[in-house]
Amino acid sequence: MQTRLRTLTDGALRDGAFVLYWMTSARRPHHNHALDHALALSAEVGRPLLVLEPLRIAYPHASRRLHAFVIDGMRDNAQAFAVAGVTYHPYVEPAPGEGRGLIEALARDACAVVTDDYPVFFLPRMLDAAAEALDDLGVRLDAVDANGILPMRHTDRAFARAVDFRRHLQKVLPALYAPPAAAPSFEQARGAVVPKVVVQEWPANLDVALEQLPLAAVPDRAATGGWVEARARLKRFVRSRLTDYASGRHPDAEATSALSAHLHFGHIGAYEVFEAVTRSGRSKGWNRKKAPAATAKREGWWGLSEPVEAFLEQLCTWRDLAFNGACNMPHFESFEGLPAWAHKTLQEHAADARSVVSFEHLEAAKSGDEVWDAAQRELLETGVIQNYLRMTWGKKVLEWSASPEEAWDRLVLLNDRYALDGRDPNSYASIGWIFGRYDRAWGPERPIFGKVRYMSSDATKKKLKMKKYLAQYGPQGTLL
Repeated sequence: MQTRLRTLTDGALRDGAFVLYWMTSARRPHHNHALDHALALSAEVGRPLLVLEPLRIAYPHASRRLHAFVIDGMRDNAQAFAVAGVTYHPYVEPAPGEGRGLIEALARDACAVVTDDYPVFFLPRMLDAAAEALDDLGVRLDAVDANGILPMRHTDRAFARAVDFRRHLQKVLPALYAPPAAAPSFEQARGAVVPKVVVQEWPANLDVALEQLPLAAVPDRAATGGWVEARARLKRFVRSRLTDYASGRHPDAEATSALSAHLHFGHIGAYEVFEAVTRSGRSKGWNRKKAPAATAKREGWWGLSEPVEAFLEQLCTWRDLAFNGACNMPHFESFEGLPAWAHKTLQEHAADARSVVSFEHLEAAKSGDEVWDAAQRELLETGVIQNYLRMTWGKKVLEWSASPEEAWDRLVLLNDRYALDGRDPNSYASIGWIFGRYDRAWGPERPIFGKVRYMSSDATKKKLKMKKYLAQYGPQGTLL
């Protein structure tokens, strides 16, 4: 746990009324290192646990789509904690600024505050502000990483290539593998009372109507959120889709886990997915005690079936690599943070002639490119884009923008505004890959792209079986 824990204030454990778990990104009642730590503190001081799950309204790109997904999870959590007998206080901010002071009000009665440690978007700034406020109150604030298979801060080395990170993961994972509790014991954590001032000023309000909130009217319902839906998806994936994962060429969800949004919002944890996948079929799971020496190879090290190892490459290598970059690479969320070779080659071709497509046409899926427009419609309608098509989607925006910097800004805006799995280390890693991050220089050198890897819609149509996809998300099939 120490590699996942950061104590952000000088305060010690106090003789308060409860331990407060401020749930912000690991939004689930199980398989959660942060919740485990809060329960351990609760047992240590002999006080109950109070779980606060707030939802701000003024975060960037706040919309009915994103709010609906998060509130689905809050309702699941309300039911789970009610069954467990643990006090749970959900708060949906009705207007910008109305949630101000809530954390401090609860912290005044707390023995300590535990929260989630998340490395991108507005959450690091929110955590810094909370640490300053709680330090003034003399309250201990612990931030716990419940994000990936590897603790994201176990090393301060930033890996530039997936192969180097894969080698590192294979070296250290057998010793660092430490799953959270699949079914935490809440017996000693019951009985917290929400302070009267909090009940009066910041009441639980899960019955709020999204139409009455000042939110962007992005299409409301793209998918169902929450850990109940996440577990159902995981079960379907393991039962009927996993065997096709390594060979799947369909640009739809038939051979994917369809869990990216639920992982992003913390409605399911990487360890729960890992355990379910590695124990699929006749496998008894991954045996870390018998793990071979690091090979840095994608296949064979886990000692599991081909589709399982192909999935673990995404869950453990690429996902944890993104969290490593978010912690250790300066400007990870911006164009400035790209590798030097990518900056150099893109700037050398910055003056190349381009066929610029307006942002308005891109946003409305009216670029004129059949494949790109279908991928954009999928994003608008469902909140996700199939993994391979996301790469083509990004490469075309680089080709159609006035500069590489403008292309970066456009991709981040489209992704953060519409994608359920946006605003995430994996989102920024994927966008970075469009421009050369975690990749190498390629030849032949091309206009606009320089030595950055090139992809085209025509090549994508040849690589993937797209007839069904284009029928579903083409102009005749769109829901817009």
